[in-house]
This record gives sequence, structure tokens and C-alpha cells, in this order.
Amino acid sequence: MILGSLNLLPALLLALALDAALGDPAWLWQQVRHPVVLAGQAIERLDRSLNRDEAPDLHRRIAGVAALSILLAASFGIGMILHLFLVQFAWGWMIEGVLMATLLAQNSLYHHVEAVGRALATGDLYEAREAVSHIVGRDPESLDRPAVARAAIESLAENFADGVVAPLFWGLLLGLPGMMLYKVANTADSMIGHRTQRHEAFGWAAARFDDLLNYLPARLAGLLIALVSFSSLRHAIAVMLRDAPRHRSPNAGWPEAAMAGALEIALAGPRTYYGGRVGDSHWVNEEGKRELGPTDIRNALALYLRACLLQAALVALLWVLL
Repeated sequence: MILGSLNLLPALLLALALDAALGDPAWLWQQVRHPVVLAGQAIERLDRSLNRDEAPDLHRRIAGVAALSILLAASFGIGMILHLFLVQFAWGWMIEGVLMATLLAQNSLYHHVEAVGRALATGDLYEAREAVSHIVGRDPESLDRPAVARAAIESLAENFADGVVAPLFWGLLLGLPGMMLYKVANTADSMIGHRTQRHEAFGWAAARFDDLLNYLPARLAGLLIALVSFSSLRHAIAVMLRDAPRHRSPNAGWPEAAMAGALEIALAGPRTYYGGRVGDSHWVNEEGKRELGPTDIRNALALYLRACLLQAALVALLWVLL
């Protein structure tokens, strides 16, 4: 804990509790803009002003580095100003906890994935495709029933790492400024870190930096999932160590492989993205069950809840020990 505040751990526990209980209340964000929305607007402005279509790739890559540097400096600086102001008050840690809760995604992730399982359980494939389109970056119209379930479980595992574990990890190290920096970097990757003609050069820095920030959290997320799989612990770890390095992503494969091994299901495999592009031919836990449905989503959500509880328990234990 670089910031050295004894109130950092209770603030993080409060953030975890608030996010788990309330998520992102729609009524609140109708009145004020969510921090991620503000970050997205800043990224869009920098993209429009610095990413010139006529510029050579080298210039666009340099512009992308500059844009990312501006975003990181601004987010960390604002976070530090807030921290230094709030630390002056005895109750300041509680306000920090509230702010930190907006940077976590436990509740919203659970309900997004649950909506997919609920639609599949009623047999409404159209609704299931619509629900899964909110959490994946591929064409939902190409997904059959097992593929929809598989996509939902993959997104649950991947977003557990970058939406729950990673913000908390950087919060433990750098407090509120670290969480804000991570969230902005992750949002930048999701918006401009794509291998498209417009963003392959400009978004290169955002994509690489996000990979770096998620390197340890992704592996910790996989370990947390494996630990709460209980009797499947050894198999989950074996699958994770074997299949994660073959995944298309340097980080997403770790929680996905742990989830696949724990539930004895097959994930990843070939998929169709928007524009008809087909990719990712490697299966994760290839020998696992492939005909997935709502029951598998419910099992994955139960595993996810246990992993979130274990993470909170570890933070509480650290608080007690310190």
C-alpha cells in the first residue's frame, strides 16, 4: 500500500460491500455522469483531435502514446487530489470508499450475465443474444444457444479479472488514484485498443498498457476461481496452466481456463466477430462439455460469487493482520 493510509483497507471493503449491494443505481447516474462515462468522453475527444487518418502509422502511434499519457496523468492526478483532500477528515475514508465503489463491477457483471441465463432458460434465443451483446465484442446473430451460454461465461470470467480483481489490486497498491488510473486505461483499451484500420496504430499504447496492468490481476483472478472450485481445484489449475498460454489474449485466458476447468466445460474456440471476421481457433479445456445452457451459466455465477467473497475475505484478513 504505497499511499500508506491505515484507512485504505476499510475503504476498499466498504467499496466492495457497496458495489455488491447497490451496483450502479440508474437513478444516480441519470443525475450525474458516471466516472467511466467521463473517461470515455475524454478518450473520444483525444481520438478525434489526435488520430489523423492521413497521418503515417508512426505518427499515429506517437499520438496514441501522447493521448494515453494525458489520460493517465489526469486520472491519477485527480485521484491524488481527492485523496489528499479527504484524508484530512476522520470520515474521509468513507467518501473514498463510495468513490471506489463506482470503479468496481461485481454487481453489474452478475446481473448482465444472469440476464443471459434467464433468457436461455425461457427458450428466448433472440433475447439471450440481445443480453449477451452488452457484454461481448462479437456478432450475437452468429451465436446458437450453446455459443450464447459460452460467450456469457467467458465474459464473466474475463470481466471478473479486469472489472473486479484488477481495480481492487491497483487500489491496494495505489489507493483511489491507482483505481482511477486503471479504470481509465482499461476504458481506453476497450474504446481504441482494437486492431482496426483507424485504431491499430493509435490504440497500440492503450492495448499494450492495459495488458501490462492486467498481467498479475488476471492470474490472481484465475487462482481465486480455482480456489473456490473446491473438489475441482487441481483440475482447474491444470487446465489454467495448460491452456491459458495458448489463448488469444495474454491475460483473459487465465480466468477463462480456470472457469472452464472448474466447471468441466469447454470455452473459447472459433467465433465470429462483427464484420464477419472469424478468429480464435483454440479451445480452452477442449475435452470439456460444449453443449452449454442456462444451468452452466448458473454454475458459473455461483463460482463467481464465491470468488468475490474470497477476495473480500482476503482484504478483511489483511486489514486484521495489519
